[in-house]
Amino acid sequence: MHDRQLCVVILFLCSWCAQNAQATPPHLPNVEPAAVGVDAAQLQNIDDAVAKAIAKGHMPGCVVLVGHQGGIVYLKAYGQRQIEPTPEEMTVDTVFDLASLTKPIATATSVMLLVERGEVALGAPVAQYLPEFGQNGKEELTIEDLLTHRSGLIPDNPLEDYELGEEEAWRRIWALEPQSEPGKRFVYSDVNFLVLGKLVEEISGKPLNEFAHKEIYAPLGMTQTGFLPPEELRERSAPSEKRDDQWLKGVVHDPRSALLGGVAGHAGLFSTAEDLAVYAQMMLGNGYYCGASILSPQTVAEMTRPRSIDGRKRALGWDVKTSYSTNRGDLLSPRAFGHGGFTGTAIWIDPELKLFVIFLSNRLHPDGEGSVNPLAGRIANIAAGSLRTPLVSSVATEPQQERSEPVVLGIDALAADEFRPLHGKRVGLITNHTGLNAAGERTVDLLHKAPDVTLVALFSPEHGFAGMLDEDGITDSRDEATGLPIYSLYGENRTPTAEQLEGIDVLVFDIQDVGARFYTYTSTMAQAMSAAAERGLEYVVLDRPNPINGVSVAGPMLDPGAESFVGIHSMPVRHGMTIGELATMINDEQQLGAKLHVVKIENWRRNTYWDATGLVWVNPSPNMRSQTQAVLYPGVGMLETTNISVGRGTDTPFELVGAPWIDAREFARALNDAGLAGVKFVPVRFTPSSSKHEGKLCQGVNLIVTDREQLEPVAMGFTIAAALRQLYGDQWDTQNFRLIGNERVVEAIHAGESTPAIVAEYAAGLGPFRERRAKYLIYK
Repeated sequence: MHDRQLCVVILFLCSWCAQNAQATPPHLPNVEPAAVGVDAAQLQNIDDAVAKAIAKGHMPGCVVLVGHQGGIVYLKAYGQRQIEPTPEEMTVDTVFDLASLTKPIATATSVMLLVERGEVALGAPVAQYLPEFGQNGKEELTIEDLLTHRSGLIPDNPLEDYELGEEEAWRRIWALEPQSEPGKRFVYSDVNFLVLGKLVEEISGKPLNEFAHKEIYAPLGMTQTGFLPPEELRERSAPSEKRDDQWLKGVVHDPRSALLGGVAGHAGLFSTAEDLAVYAQMMLGNGYYCGASILSPQTVAEMTRPRSIDGRKRALGWDVKTSYSTNRGDLLSPRAFGHGGFTGTAIWIDPELKLFVIFLSNRLHPDGEGSVNPLAGRIANIAAGSLRTPLVSSVATEPQQERSEPVVLGIDALAADEFRPLHGKRVGLITNHTGLNAAGERTVDLLHKAPDVTLVALFSPEHGFAGMLDEDGITDSRDEATGLPIYSLYGENRTPTAEQLEGIDVLVFDIQDVGARFYTYTSTMAQAMSAAAERGLEYVVLDRPNPINGVSVAGPMLDPGAESFVGIHSMPVRHGMTIGELATMINDEQQLGAKLHVVKIENWRRNTYWDATGLVWVNPSPNMRSQTQAVLYPGVGMLETTNISVGRGTDTPFELVGAPWIDAREFARALNDAGLAGVKFVPVRFTPSSSKHEGKLCQGVNLIVTDREQLEPVAMGFTIAAALRQLYGDQWDTQNFRLIGNERVVEAIHAGESTPAIVAEYAAGLGPFRERRAKYLIYK
């Protein structure tokens, strides 16, 4: 941007503020993007990103605001703010339940005001101001410990603690004990900010809502912001879910805040996009906005200074770079700070870029199933990418950090703990070639040489100990390096026998799964756990990431009674869980009673794929040779029991679909005409060297993944099925669909139903599964 253009913007804003100095400060002005060096055409990409998210049901609608150089360059409402009981269009002045945005925008800002006034000190023990807090190991916890989530307190205490009234709720909060050593680990905790809200009340003599309104929102002219919104604001609020059969519209969603009367330090604040833009500009203005001085520049600098905690970066009340930063975007500078809210809200403020991005949605309406953090991150990238004039900062910034910390596997976490859970025990290890630590060392060897651990037997799954076999029956063998026996669990026995378990105290499972229901390593894990439970043995799962992310859930549910070795438990085709989470679910829901211990992975975020882990890819099985093939597998794999080739016997299994009776160009044209997001189909000829149609020339398609974030592999699989049925009728033998595991969906394929009709057939079963699944998720 030219200096003259910048001067015009600044003079306009200063003149406007001067004219209103004695009145309520105004909202930020709308500014032509070009006037502040912003590419308006680039910002239009937000339209497409939001439209796709709404179409996928991630939210009913949203409001997006982008601010730069003191003005609003983009403000738009999308979709609907209400679907039930009657539809209402989303508007830019819609009021949203901000959920955890309450933490920085109400609570942390209020605490920093008290710090600035000398009424509290960041390094002082909380118990100095709240004596009731100083018990059970919390005596030395500081205000800064709470603000940065390094207190060691649990994320949430039970809801039952609040149901007996506020007095009892606080008594139980005061009695809580730290779960980890204070100051050492980052553990995001609502309890931290509940206590901070009480601290504001104790020191100021006013409830948090009154203090924040008087000291922050009223001076800034944020008339649409506060706790317990009045009727006028409730009427244009975006509803969330139902409580007591009533839609929560202008009423706080968080149940603990609700039981505390709607005012709490962790949740309860409501606001609009334009009000939040004023707050963001105040922070970019070093505490000053249009005649209102809220915080000093020194206070803002201290509040937003990153602290390194357990490999994460947090500021005081703000996120900087942690596992909760999926709504941050990749293109913001290292100085950016922000926060997200459970209801579907996010704000990120970047002093380096003079930019802020506000995303407000009610993702929980109407069914509580929406997911918007990745969308908010993409919008932040679009906004940052729209800046066409580099900004030179006079403030030194930190070196650019890696985008994420390398993932620590379960085996590495066990080794870091010096194998304590296995001390003094005789161990049986269920593993294969994927049982490696991050350095490539075998779990077998690590346990074999571990002090005070006795490894006595090995067990292998389908494809054998070396992961090289595609046989129905795999025999027992012996490990050359250790001399230990290897008992096959994919041969005469698929469950360890009593004789094989004789003398073993604990079974350890360490095998890489791929995230699809019919991948048999899950069945091996479950059946071995059942055998351990029957004999009273301990069962340890060394967890590993889901390589195709731990968020996406898709496909038909397994019919009751259809359980088999390719479908061991009631779940959809794509379950979105780690092997450790699956073990926890199966142990509980099948009432196995196993003495289960999951050694957790560290630094893994559910929404990431394998390539974000920093780990080396090892082919989990002979025909699973890349992450791309793993992504395609839930859709292509469920069709391979029919008379088509899915590329086994070629260099690219699961990236090919074909048969001798298919016309490649016709087939590709039909699939591309379906307009599936994230994938293209290229007509090809290929000859499998083994498996289905061995030695025969096949025609078909090569599947090219163009955007894995947009691709829905299971729906893609049913689109392939619909095209095969329509084009090739009886030539496509559909008598064996055992991997789908859902009779109604199979009948829909036989009937030639379209993909939307097939998806609609199984979609209703996913909601109850997500509810079941939620209680077993280890990683948030």
